[in-house]
Amino acid sequence: MTQDELKLAVAQAAIAYVVEGEIVGVGTGSTANFFIDELAKIKHKIKGAVASSEATANRLRAHGIAVFDLNDVSSMPVYIDGADEITANGAMIKGGGAALTREKIVASVAKSFVCIADGSKLVDLLGAFPLPVEVIPMARESVIRALNAIGGEARLRMKDGAALLTDNGNIIVDIHGLHIADPVALEARINNIVGVVTVGLFAAQGANVCLLGTADGVKTLQF
Repeated sequence: MTQDELKLAVAQAAIAYVVEGEIVGVGTGSTANFFIDELAKIKHKIKGAVASSEATANRLRAHGIAVFDLNDVSSMPVYIDGADEITANGAMIKGGGAALTREKIVASVAKSFVCIADGSKLVDLLGAFPLPVEVIPMARESVIRALNAIGGEARLRMKDGAALLTDNGNIIVDIHGLHIADPVALEARINNIVGVVTVGLFAAQGANVCLLGTADGVKTLQF
């Protein structure tokens, strides 16, 4: 199976976790896009969705799915999103699509986080994928220095010759070359750096379920 076929398989499997008549939290990225397309097939059964990015909101609206502001939603049964890496304990690196802050906020309101990923995303140790950190622009250099002191190499993420800007108007600094033995501790340490909005470690509050696409079918991991 191709990677896209695996992503489609887990997106289809995730529909079983959508609660009828309720609002569903929806993530950002290529795997989440497959889920949005599948969600559109049952849009008449749900109240609507909360989006973790402008791109996701636009895709949901294009399918005729109502998009709610998170400030108007007190709770959600489930948040469904992909991951750049996930461990057997449910800790994740997210933020390859630069939506990590909004993803973390929406996930925090949901009762359950269902991660959908192809099998290549399951790792023993986080860090091969560069760890994204959302940063207030004026703090760029001070944060980069602080991140380099932790280990690895912090680099400003660029797009079309300029610093990539998030939906929040901030920048992304990616830390390359990490080997993250204690993701909960590292998440707290980086979040405490002045100028950091949030880090793309979802470990203190990781996934509850992972639907993993493999050549042998979709495997369900519970955490």
